[in-house]
Amino acid sequence: MATAKKAPKAKAKSRPQFGDWDAPVVTGLLVLADGTVIEGQGFGAEGDAVGEVCFNTAMTGYQEVLTDPSYAGQIVTFTFPHIGNVGTNDEDIETTNLAASAAVLGCIVKAPVTDPANYRAAKHFTKWLKNRNIIGLSGIDTRALTGLIREKGMPNGVIAHNAKGKFDIAALKRKAAKWPGLVGMDLAKDVSVQQRMDWDERLWDWKSGYTTAEGGKRVVAIDYGLKRNILRCLTSAGCDVTVVPATTSAEDILAMKPDGVFLSNGPGDPAATGEYAVPEIKKLVASGTPVFGICLGHQMLAIALGAKTLKMHQGHHGANHPVKDHTTGKVEIVSMNHGFAVDRESLPATVEETHVSLFDGSNAGLQVKGKPVFSVQHHPEASPGPQDSHYLFRRFVEMMERHGG
Repeated sequence: MATAKKAPKAKAKSRPQFGDWDAPVVTGLLVLADGTVIEGQGFGAEGDAVGEVCFNTAMTGYQEVLTDPSYAGQIVTFTFPHIGNVGTNDEDIETTNLAASAAVLGCIVKAPVTDPANYRAAKHFTKWLKNRNIIGLSGIDTRALTGLIREKGMPNGVIAHNAKGKFDIAALKRKAAKWPGLVGMDLAKDVSVQQRMDWDERLWDWKSGYTTAEGGKRVVAIDYGLKRNILRCLTSAGCDVTVVPATTSAEDILAMKPDGVFLSNGPGDPAATGEYAVPEIKKLVASGTPVFGICLGHQMLAIALGAKTLKMHQGHHGANHPVKDHTTGKVEIVSMNHGFAVDRESLPATVEETHVSLFDGSNAGLQVKGKPVFSVQHHPEASPGPQDSHYLFRRFVEMMERHGG
């Protein structure tokens, strides 16, 4: 009797093994001057840009950071992982020279950029970066990169984005290695306004937004890379502000009969910008006119007074830096953004140190004995950052009142 044939057993389907997946195409790179190549996902503008790689520890205010002219020539690594999730708007731009190209060359973030979730958002962060020609790089271990900068200092590097993942890595390595760095580089002239400008906008208010003011102490602000919120703080403190280009002479400034002169923040090497700025600052100090400086303005004022500046190892970039004001004895949490500093050991006897960083003991402020002249290294206007040091703008106004009276 014939026996029925058994049906062949069906072949068992092989189960997918761990790791059986298509790796995402590498569309962004950070290539350091020492040849290190860090892979990730590019976004924003395409292309490549070479500059100094730094890190910023602020948890908020990424749009203000990326439009701060002080970051010209730099690629910013954000230590906070979620950047871009509140979108962008036209109110949080900090540069005064809207005609200038973007100061920041690129931004590096940990997490992919999500859709905006904020009532003030007007544009997606990725699209905003593309419109401003800023290259973005995500999917990076920003903690490891920050650790590298802390250990070895701020490296020169190239940030690159190509949607198809095509890169000439050898050429990018050569470009990073050949870039000379920020020492000796004057960048203020590239970000400064090119003509005189009057300013009357006050600080932002939750209910009414930005409002305007009239009258007050006449202040001439020299724009070496000025932030808008500095101008708003001056106006809100009772100043009538006129902004002039970085190359404006002391004679032209004094001809405007100001009650005070403000020396702004800005990018690059203070000694390089000081080639043309310091002689004018010396004349302003000698005139007896009250002078107030911030960041680059602080550094160049120090040079004009006889001190020296130096390049920092990792710089100070963030909104959570502790500074002590020796004139009040108070410790303030402040916003900082600088890669150069005043050599406190070089301060002449005619100059008194008023503020000091509690992170590393570096100089954070000075005043001239017997003259209405003072400055700080940090950013009392914040944006982003705490408002512990807003009183410095009132101090400037009071100084002008005493001098004028």
